[in-house]
Amino acid sequence: MRKTLLGLVAAGLLSSHAAHGTQLITEDEAKLPPPKGAIATDRRGILRGPKVEVVSPSDAVSSPLRLQLKFESFGGAKIDPDSVKVTFLRSPNVDLTARVKPFIQADGINMQDAELPPGEYMVRVDIKDSDGRPGTASFVLKVAPK
Repeated sequence: MRKTLLGLVAAGLLSSHAAHGTQLITEDEAKLPPPKGAIATDRRGILRGPKVEVVSPSDAVSSPLRLQLKFESFGGAKIDPDSVKVTFLRSPNVDLTARVKPFIQADGINMQDAELPPGEYMVRVDIKDSDGRPGTASFVLKVAPK
């Protein structure tokens, strides 16, 4: 009887989580003002630090969305998953790392059901490889109204 009850509770939690997705950015956080002078930066030159590539979404999409990032390291180094930091660039900045942590792997981030309110959100991802070299990427998530 107890195992059946625990199973039903677990199934309920899983189904409610699947129905609502994982909150990446809240309505209150979305209302924070953008930082002054924030711009996306592009890496130039030959760098051996790890690279972050946005795989999905590639265009404006509605929420929930699939957030998929690919990490690439060089020179035999490996990505350190514990070094990954995800920041929503606002004033003040919002650390999203704890929300994304369950979806972080050594090869990237694969978050199937990220919930965000409609709008445009500048996000920065910082990583390090096993040799301590840093890598960073900034990108804009565009979320269309439903």
